[in-house]
Amino acid sequence: MGKFDKYKIDLKGMQADSCRYEFVLDNQFFADINNPDLNKGYVNVVLSVKKTSRAFELHFQTDGIVWVPCDRCLDEMEQPITSEDELVVKFGAEYAEENDNLIIIPEDEGIINVAWFMYEFVVLAIPMKHVHAPGKCNKLMSRALNKHLRVLSDDESDSDISENADDMLEVKEDTPIDPRWNELKKILDNN
Repeated sequence: MGKFDKYKIDLKGMQADSCRYEFVLDNQFFADINNPDLNKGYVNVVLSVKKTSRAFELHFQTDGIVWVPCDRCLDEMEQPITSEDELVVKFGAEYAEENDNLIIIPEDEGIINVAWFMYEFVVLAIPMKHVHAPGKCNKLMSRALNKHLRVLSDDESDSDISENADDMLEVKEDTPIDPRWNELKKILDNN
């Protein structure tokens, strides 16, 4: 028996018009997937399968917590996730993914393993930016980052900074330009 056999759904042998499955994706599941980006979590997935005249509609309701590195201090942090996802599965001659949510499986097998799909839905539910709440980051890393943080003084504003940038551009314009760059600019002007 393989490590993902319990995530197989027998669509061909489905007797009722709809079925419901519940899965718990724990640390072992994420370790078995063996992807370094996400290797810890506790996620509940409720899968509803509905048989239609031409296909099977799979509805995934995902709720739980995964542990991901904080973007600021790199310490592990809890990230709650919630998502609802859909897949449409049809029978065909061989396995194919037509688009993001249409899967074709061989009719002679009639079985789909949903383990990788559930993992992808969990990964897609993680926000792009994940940072600890204020004051919860690693203190040593926060101090190291603060050493490199530029803070505006009370009498300095963003407009002062942009004016300084303009001054720097003027200085650069006064410096002589390598003649090879002028030749390249001619090419740009012709387009």
